[in-house]
Amino acid sequence: PGKYLGVLDPEKAREHLFEGLDPALRDQLKDGPTVVFVGGNFGCGSSREQPVSAMRASGVIAVVGRSFARIFGRNAVNCGMLALVNPDAVSAARPGCAVSVDTETGAVTVEGTECQSAPIARLPHAIATAGGLVEWIRAKGYAGMTGVPAPTNQHASQEVDHG
Repeated sequence: PGKYLGVLDPEKAREHLFEGLDPALRDQLKDGPTVVFVGGNFGCGSSREQPVSAMRASGVIAVVGRSFARIFGRNAVNCGMLALVNPDAVSAARPGCAVSVDTETGAVTVEGTECQSAPIARLPHAIATAGGLVEWIRAKGYAGMTGVPAPTNQHASQEVDHG
């Protein structure tokens, strides 16, 4: 929710994850890599990157949905998280089921059944799998030109001084 937009530390922001929707959802996130399945137009009305960075801090490595709001999908890429459009995987998923995501092909396997995600354009895929926009820029050697500071943790994109 908007009242938490001033919380820039992803570890603190995760305490408010899904608060405007259903706070019990954040309690279902387990330690370690997690894939979250969502319905259609997920992220609508969420123009900030804090929800995505809070999800990443909570162990979410990918969100698989029927569709995504454009801005959520872009924030996911910029924060190093894949947002995969895969209605078949969403239909097959059940709480606690065995899931794997092939980050190269976008295939999502749910309980042994492989479901192919909609293709991800090459550049957004490269940015997301590099760990986000800041890490991608740094890997390309642009850090000196842009003044991007060295990371202090895995969520360095949240610590960039824009002032």
